[in-house]
Amino acid sequence: MEAHSAEMFWKAEFQKALPGNAVQCGLCPRRCVMEEGKSGFCGVRRNEKGVLRSLCAGRPVAVQVDPIEKKPLYRFLPGTRTYSIGTFGCNLGCLFCQNSELSRGGYETFSAEQIEPEELVADAVRRNCASVAFTYNEPTVFAEYAVAIAQCAHAAGRKTVLVSNGYITPEAAEFLYRHIDAANFDMKGFSEEFYRDLCGGSLEPVLEAFRIFRRLGKHAEYTTLILPGKNDSPEMIDAWLDWVETNLDRTVPLHFTAYHPAYRYHESPPTPPALLRSIRDHAVRRGFPNIYLGNIF
Repeated sequence: MEAHSAEMFWKAEFQKALPGNAVQCGLCPRRCVMEEGKSGFCGVRRNEKGVLRSLCAGRPVAVQVDPIEKKPLYRFLPGTRTYSIGTFGCNLGCLFCQNSELSRGGYETFSAEQIEPEELVADAVRRNCASVAFTYNEPTVFAEYAVAIAQCAHAAGRKTVLVSNGYITPEAAEFLYRHIDAANFDMKGFSEEFYRDLCGGSLEPVLEAFRIFRRLGKHAEYTTLILPGKNDSPEMIDAWLDWVETNLDRTVPLHFTAYHPAYRYHESPPTPPALLRSIRDHAVRRGFPNIYLGNIF
């Protein structure tokens, strides 16, 4: 992995040179093809003179300490603090994004301080954090930086946490996930139609990422943001529970959280707490013991 200098961005992993100085990114299922000087969908991987480089590696824009439960992770290091890191950029285009300032933000008008992995981990140790979390925006887009930080974190005796949409190629998942101890993955909505129409993506690559993380033997929890009228039908909820039962385990922690109108989607009303409770009660009746609700007060 090639790091940056003060004048040069990190060279990105998972790139393929194409004729005419173009380059193809293999980090996520979009596999963006970029002409020279152009960026991919995520906005933070750019073709610089025929070489794909990461604009966000080494340039976090959100760094703070959170309770581990805020990720949310309820069955991993409970009661501890996690050192949370995020950058700009995301490889999905969710119309209902709850954090669009980061996911769709960019570095053009923001002066981001260069921070080396060792500096971040040293600060995490000073602040008595048991883990380092890659979160806020989509960590897949800064996979190179996350891996470098994770290696430093493990050397310092800290665990690593990923909060991700799971939209990643299998080869990039193998690269990133083996350095992660625990993750909370988004399950946006259990249908290809939902991913296509509301997220600009596809469900199957996400499910494959879940399988890979499971095969690696890591701790995972899963979160669904419930949009009334879009991903809350009994049929869709049962399809997700069926998949978990078959491919994961009924004891896996599942989170269902309330949506609030944001970004470019205001069609659904805020999620009624009673709807979340009915989903939880149904899952419990089906034999899923670890169901949690979020964003309700």
